[in-house]
Amino acid sequence: MVTAATPLLLAATGELVVERAGVLNLGVEGMMLVGAVAGFTTALATGSHTLALFAAALAGAGLAALFAFLALQLLANQVASGLALTVLGTGLSALAGASRVGIPVERLPRLALPGLSDLPVVGPLLFAHDVLVYGAFAMVPATAWFLGRTRAGMVLRACGENAEAAHALGHPVRRVRWLAVLFGGVMAGLAGAYLSLAYTPMWAEEMTAGRGWIALALVVFAAWRPGRLLLGALLFGGVGILQLHAQGLGLVALPSQILSMLPYLATVMVLVAIATVPGRRRFAAPACLGEPFLPSR
Repeated sequence: MVTAATPLLLAATGELVVERAGVLNLGVEGMMLVGAVAGFTTALATGSHTLALFAAALAGAGLAALFAFLALQLLANQVASGLALTVLGTGLSALAGASRVGIPVERLPRLALPGLSDLPVVGPLLFAHDVLVYGAFAMVPATAWFLGRTRAGMVLRACGENAEAAHALGHPVRRVRWLAVLFGGVMAGLAGAYLSLAYTPMWAEEMTAGRGWIALALVVFAAWRPGRLLLGALLFGGVGILQLHAQGLGLVALPSQILSMLPYLATVMVLVAIATVPGRRRFAAPACLGEPFLPSR
């Protein structure tokens, strides 16, 4: 469950920051795929996991910069730009990794935590993972602290709630949104790298298998609050891993295709529940989400 939740948590944390800044980037799936193939290719060529993670983050940020240029500079429709980004990332990753499909690569090394990894039962489950797992879970409180306790985080939230007012107060709305989008790209790239370097250390076309879309739904499930991302990621990750174990053990007499639908069915059910729950104003998105901003001066 922890490993299945990690790519969701990385991608969703980045997207949450992007959306709190007032930008809707639907290209998470494409950025994850580009990050996955960049990280895998670099690890295969150099044998360095550090360079591989750097390449994945850079690839995700590069694709995010393209989206930011379209959506923030040219004021293109954010929904259309994000969908185009997913299509571009899917095709680009398939082209870049066409000759490397199925080739294994050395897995990200697991990091033992002194005094914790040796604990019975709990140690191997929670404290015997790689750096991306620890980083993903550490980013949740770090993001909550940044958004709720720092001046920069409050400025970012102001840009998402009322861009015109933030601009009138002298805050660089466009620059803040650029930085948020780039951060989201870095996180999505690392999420993709986790899939190709740790979760299944090899490259396969479209290996994200819709996790980028689940990450987008996870932000809504968390009501744009970092603290709820962890619960949602574990929930969706648990559903995804449950269907794999159920198929492997033959516990459910259902076609494998139906079991594979479980994570996405759970996503739809959660979104329906949020839309119908009383007092759903608590789940309201940032007021300026998806709205273009053109500085008046």
